[in-house]
Amino acid sequence: MINVAIIIGSTRPGRNGEAVARWVHDLAATRDDARFELVDLKDFGLPHLDEAMPPAMGRYDLPHTRKWADKISSFDAYVFVTPEYNHSTSGALKNAIDFLYAEWHNKAAGFVGYGSLGGARAVEHLRLIMGELKVAGVSSQVALSLATDFENFSALKPAAHQERAVSAMLDEVVAWGGALKALRDGTTPARP
Repeated sequence: MINVAIIIGSTRPGRNGEAVARWVHDLAATRDDARFELVDLKDFGLPHLDEAMPPAMGRYDLPHTRKWADKISSFDAYVFVTPEYNHSTSGALKNAIDFLYAEWHNKAAGFVGYGSLGGARAVEHLRLIMGELKVAGVSSQVALSLATDFENFSALKPAAHQERAVSAMLDEVVAWGGALKALRDGTTPARP
C-alpha cells in the first residue's frame, strides 16, 4: 500500500485550502488502496528558502529543511491543494517545493485547484514544476470554482460532480504512485 500526502498549499489567514484539503481527505479515507495524510505547510514554518547549498546537492543544514525533507520523502505520491493567486500557485507552496529536490523524484501527483477559474492556471504552473522534479502529474484534476463550489466565496459547498472528479484523480494517483514506487524499489520486471 502506498502513502499519499494531501498538501495544503496555502498558509494565508482565512484560507479556503484547509477546508478543501479536509474534504479531499475525507473522501480519500473511504478508500482501502492507499494511506492518506494531510500535510499542512503552516505546520512546518518554512522561511524563504535559506539553505546555503542548492537543494539538488541534497545537503540540508537547517533543522526545518531536514524536517520537511523527512516528511516529503515518506510519501509515494502527493495531492496538491492549491489556490490560484495571480494566475499561479501560492508563493508558500512554491517555496516549500523549492526547498527540496530528490525527495520528490519518481513519484506521482494529483491536483486540486480552487479559484475564480477553478485554479486551472495554478495547476498548470504546478505541472511544469513537477515535471522538472521528475514527478508524474496525473491528467485527472479537480477544479473548484469560488463562484459555484463555495458559498459567499468562502464556505466550501462543492457541486455533486466534484466527488467523482476527486475519485478519478485519486484512482490515477494511486495507480501511478504504486507503479513509481515499484520503480524506486527496483521491483519492476526486467526488460528482455
